Amino acid sequence: MRYDTTMVDRQVGRNAELFAQSVADLESPEERYPYLRILISLIDQAHPEWRQAPNKVARIAELAVQLSEGALSADEVEEVVRVRDKEKGYR
Repeated sequence: MRYDTTMVDRQVGRNAELFAQSVADLESPEERYPYLRILISLIDQAHPEWRQAPNKVARIAELAVQLSEGALSADEVEEVVRVRDKEKGYR
């Protein structure tokens, strides 16, 4: 299948990009939360070098916003990353 646009990030892939755009279409933060966790996991797996980076939260949020073509809120994504990291025992 051909697409009109180029991929934002080849490591994450086209499916994650389409997924991010679909997540952004959901109405409320409560509806988006579980899907944002999945999207964040996909980004984290595609970019393991970011796991120890001091600006990891901002990088993941920025990429998620780019993947969604600006439809997701960076603040919302950052909050989900922080909650996820806290649950995993990261600082």
